Amino acid sequence: MQSTNRNHLPRDLAIAVTLLTTYACLHPFSGWHSIGVGPFDFLVAPWPRYFTGLDIGLNVLGFAPIGFAWGTVLSRGMPPGRRVLIVWIAATLLSLTIETIQNYLPTRVASNIDLFANSAGGLLGAILALRFGRIFDDNGALARWRERRILPGRTGGFGLLVVGLWWVSLLNPSSYLFANGDLRNLIDLTPSYVLSGHGFLRVELALTAANAVAIGLLARHAMRSPSLLLAATVLLAGIGVKTLASSLFLVPAQPWHWATPGGLRGLAIGVALLALFWRASVHTRHTLIGLALMTATALVNLAPDNPYWDAMTRIRQQGHVLNFHGLTELVGSFWPFFALLWLSFGTRRAESVR
Repeated sequence: MQSTNRNHLPRDLAIAVTLLTTYACLHPFSGWHSIGVGPFDFLVAPWPRYFTGLDIGLNVLGFAPIGFAWGTVLSRGMPPGRRVLIVWIAATLLSLTIETIQNYLPTRVASNIDLFANSAGGLLGAILALRFGRIFDDNGALARWRERRILPGRTGGFGLLVVGLWWVSLLNPSSYLFANGDLRNLIDLTPSYVLSGHGFLRVELALTAANAVAIGLLARHAMRSPSLLLAATVLLAGIGVKTLASSLFLVPAQPWHWATPGGLRGLAIGVALLALFWRASVHTRHTLIGLALMTATALVNLAPDNPYWDAMTRIRQQGHVLNFHGLTELVGSFWPFFALLWLSFGTRRAESVR
């Protein structure tokens, strides 16, 4: 059982990190055309005239998780130097591929300094994996915690992935508290409803409460021994992520931007409903999760723009921040549907193996 966790969890995380990073680097995938230069000319071009330490740091940090994740996947029986070399070369080739593709995207600029920084990030992550990657070992801290708290195999692994992607979605600073499933930017939909102050408060309350109940009960289905305290910790961590996003990505920084009247009341009601239905039957919990996810998704697509968004507030305009914002928007748009898939296929198996 433990070996199953060890075999799949690091690999699943590595694949997810690689795909999400690649998306962020190529977002928004539109306007493809040739700029009339060779695809590898950027390698010998002078270094970009305008770049900052922040740009280099973000590129390093962007690829460090890839190096770390794949560094934990390779066999412990392989010599450390070889493991680092393989991961470093693979990360560099991935960055080279991405930079080459960026030649054909009008919103992106292929850059040798980006390639250098990404390569350095992959190397840094691979080195860190030698020391800290042991948490993924059969007897590592993460494996021991999972053995005690989370269901074995892919059943528990995908449950953890649902929670992890939910946290990623909350790094989008412009959405309501806990709101996901916004498809308007993807299908060019403009909300036509106009709400009064009280009407908007009720919509925001319902959005927050529904999502709080859904994520809490989804987390419950991934647990070996259901713990309301652990589910509350998931919610608290989500609030922490939202606070961090509002502090880092908004100008001026507004760490409590999410703490609107509707959001706070919805959070309180959501926690109360979570406690009320915690010990309900499997069928009742499944029905409540599905209803909460579908209701919240419908509301977030029909509701008007957030009136608490100050006209003077904006998202930081650095290119890498905007690309990361596009990534969190994508994750948030599709998270409810991913959660519904796990609800349909994974949670039934969860009840059978618990």
